[in-house]
Amino acid sequence: MLFSVAIDIGIVGAFGLLIGSFLNVVIYRLPKMLERQWAAECADLQGKAPDEAPPFNLITPRSRCQVCGHPIRWYENIPVASYLALKGSCSACKAAISMRYPLVEMATGVLFAWCAWRWGLSLTALAWCGFAATLVALTLIDWDTTLLPDDLTLPLLWAGLLASALRWTDVPLVHSVWGAVGGYMSLWLVYQAFKLLTGKEGMGYGDFKLFAALGAWFGWQALVPIILMASVIGAVTGIGMKFTSSLREGGYVPFGPFLALGGLTAMIFGPSAILRTIGLSG
Repeated sequence: MLFSVAIDIGIVGAFGLLIGSFLNVVIYRLPKMLERQWAAECADLQGKAPDEAPPFNLITPRSRCQVCGHPIRWYENIPVASYLALKGSCSACKAAISMRYPLVEMATGVLFAWCAWRWGLSLTALAWCGFAATLVALTLIDWDTTLLPDDLTLPLLWAGLLASALRWTDVPLVHSVWGAVGGYMSLWLVYQAFKLLTGKEGMGYGDFKLFAALGAWFGWQALVPIILMASVIGAVTGIGMKFTSSLREGGYVPFGPFLALGGLTAMIFGPSAILRTIGLSG
């Protein structure tokens, strides 16, 4: 029995490595796809013909070395294993390959394996694997670009409501709906108050949508634990970056990655455990 469970966890974890490899493509290409879309829309509004450009999406063109343009062969794209075999460098020009790629693959594999261990081979596990993969992508896209694309946040929101309606999670649908409403409105009100007091925008609308999605997945009761955990992670990270002089220009740190990490923490440990950890629950 234990051997069979271990096999299931291993298979799901291996699948997670493959999904992690795809997430690396999403993280790099989706923001560029949005930039192209926005440029085409601006050109259309100005009555100009959009720039002719070769197709660029999540499938086309093939992945290439960003330094020399060497096409990545299938055997050079095996999650983690290819990175180790290539010793972290391009096979053609020997340029260094970012350590982020295998780390994203491993993190996704571990999260998928954890879902299989927690919920077995079930639709519930599948739902939470999708949740985890989306948050991994959102974390790094927002960190790189300060964007939380609607292409990810809105499907995540609807998936949370659907998972609740189909009872793939243990969150009643009414709690899921109010979680989505509360998540969006709470940050929207903070945004409006901050803007009124300072004349500046403290966060983006993507943060509202992401927090709404987390509310849909966990219910309204989880909103406070998640936002507290996100704030703690964000504060620790910000202080660390300040002491190491690694803050970006203007000292701005996007909040979306910390919301996403708060959501992953809630998935693994549960919202109530977060409150106990920070001393707000007995």
